[in-house]
Amino acid sequence: MIQKDNPKLTRAWISYDWANSVFSLVIASAIFPVYFSSMTRDDNHVPIKFLGLLPESAFNFSLAIAFFFVIVLSPVLSSIADVIGNKIKFLRFFCYLGAFSCIGMFFFTSTNLVWLALLLNITGSIGFWGSLVFYNSYLPEIVSDDKIDKISAYGYMFGYIGSVVLLSICLVFIMSAPEDKVGLYTRISFLATGIWWLAFGQIALSKLPNHKFDREIPKNIIESSFKSLKHTFKDLNQYKNIRIFLGGFFFYSLAMQTIFLMAAMFGSSEIGMEDSELIMTILLIQIEAVIGAWIFSYLSGKIGNKKTILIGIFIWIITCIIGYLIDKNDPNVKTQFYIMAGMVGLVMGGLQALSRSTYAKLLPETEDTTTYFSFYDVFEKFALFLGLVIYGLLIEYSGGMKSSALAMGVSFAISFIILLFYKMEKK
Repeated sequence: MIQKDNPKLTRAWISYDWANSVFSLVIASAIFPVYFSSMTRDDNHVPIKFLGLLPESAFNFSLAIAFFFVIVLSPVLSSIADVIGNKIKFLRFFCYLGAFSCIGMFFFTSTNLVWLALLLNITGSIGFWGSLVFYNSYLPEIVSDDKIDKISAYGYMFGYIGSVVLLSICLVFIMSAPEDKVGLYTRISFLATGIWWLAFGQIALSKLPNHKFDREIPKNIIESSFKSLKHTFKDLNQYKNIRIFLGGFFFYSLAMQTIFLMAAMFGSSEIGMEDSELIMTILLIQIEAVIGAWIFSYLSGKIGNKKTILIGIFIWIITCIIGYLIDKNDPNVKTQFYIMAGMVGLVMGGLQALSRSTYAKLLPETEDTTTYFSFYDVFEKFALFLGLVIYGLLIEYSGGMKSSALAMGVSFAISFIILLFYKMEKK
């Protein structure tokens, strides 16, 4: 058995947030989407369609494909990892897949290579989100219940700080580039992201345990893993509070993650923000997220997880209403967007950290934490998949993104109502 609250293990666990969060910022939300958008415009800044889709929609659907693969693969792979006890190998595989995909983005040099950019966006996202299934499952194994909120928050805080550090370096590098070298310097930032993830990821990969328990490896691993998966699902379904929490979590994840991934494109198409302004906005969101993770961790210790989560969701609803009502012709529209971005960052960091720790607290005592956390990740990824599809369809049919903001607000409202009925109890 692993000794819980071992400082070396908790620091190693936190270090992976520092390592992989650069993908979430540089690739998923800041520099790569802006670069992709600029590479899919002609000389008159008219969008160039790919397979009949607008660039924003194609980008959206590539992410949806990635989440579909994670949804299908993660429960099976996590069950296999629990059966044979080698989750660190799966964590390493997805870490390397994501990191080398970032490195491959360096070769996205022309409009003719949009297919390569979308393919690497898919594999990079699979690597990032797939690794989190195994990474998150270590939390209840190495940390006691009374410290889970704090350690989970520390993970997100260091992740946000690390990503801000690398993004800041990349921004200085890109802004110092000669005019004819901006594209090259931007692509080097993708290279740096992959190397950062790969290098710092070695800390967790070398320190986190591989075999938590000794058990005989079955002859038919696939069959045994499906039996384990079925058993875990039936066991999980017996806990009313977990069912209710996952239901609410599904709807606020659908909206929260989709908004974060599409924030830069919203600012570009609906507000008319310049590329530099968009990246600075994403940077603001990350800094606010560090503060938000700490505030929500503090609040959860004072008023409990449930009330803190509900406060965060309520702020999200207000943010979505502002996004829907915002008018690009208003002279103060950019100020309004910055305020909205600040609100997004504050609740984004807080809710992400608290969601992970709340689910870990609700879990029964078990050795198969990876399989249990795979259901958490499936709910999150399916929510993201559905959110991106809804967002993409609304963009295509409405010709803009404001109606999508309103739809996300409705999703938050549904989650708020659902979570009124759960209790922080393991039953």
